Amino acid sequence: MNVQTKPAEDIAALVAEIGRRAKAAAAALRTASTEAKNKALSEAARLIRDSKATILAANARDIEAAKAAGMSSALQDRLLLNDARIEAMARGLDDIVALPDPVGVTIEEWQRPNGLSISRVRVPIGIIGVIYEARPNVTADAGALCIKSGNVVVLRGGSDSFHSSRAIVELLRRALKDAGLPEDCVALVPTTDRTAVGEMLKAMDWLDLVVPRGGRSLIDRVTQESRVPVLRHYD
Repeated sequence: MNVQTKPAEDIAALVAEIGRRAKAAAAALRTASTEAKNKALSEAARLIRDSKATILAANARDIEAAKAAGMSSALQDRLLLNDARIEAMARGLDDIVALPDPVGVTIEEWQRPNGLSISRVRVPIGIIGVIYEARPNVTADAGALCIKSGNVVVLRGGSDSFHSSRAIVELLRRALKDAGLPEDCVALVPTTDRTAVGEMLKAMDWLDLVVPRGGRSLIDRVTQESRVPVLRHYD
């Protein structure tokens, strides 16, 4: 049976297992050094550059399916990857490496009249679910930003970009492993069945935040159905 078309009970078990692995990875990532996180991101950028042929082959499968489904030219362009867009994806990771590590930064501190000192310090949120539509570059961007900020990310991309996203996630996971971090710091829900979205939205036992990226219908669905806190914005 293809991972893209599983019965509902299998999808529930699949998402639960992803959550179990994510929780285990979160314990390591939240205390990871800046050096380890940057090493993973730099290695991911290198792998993306070196694996252009693999990414393009995966993207070609998505484009072929999009054409067969009658997707408009404009939407196909959003889905399309080429050498320039893959290089831009890698440069985006390089840019994130150059950003200061937000974890552990004191953003405010004050002293109470009784002498008690209080500080507000940035810490990782935990496990973030990112649910998004066609653009495969979101896979790399979201994964990299979460790694840098010490957050595990579970990605559920659009069905249109399934093969492209899977190829990119495999590279991110390889980079994490090479840097001595758990590869489960980044996970992709390996199914295009929409049941998986519903399972994520009720995963209060392991998911700390959901971020929808896409059109109004996606954001509205996530906002209405989620039992997990949602960070949303409309374009």
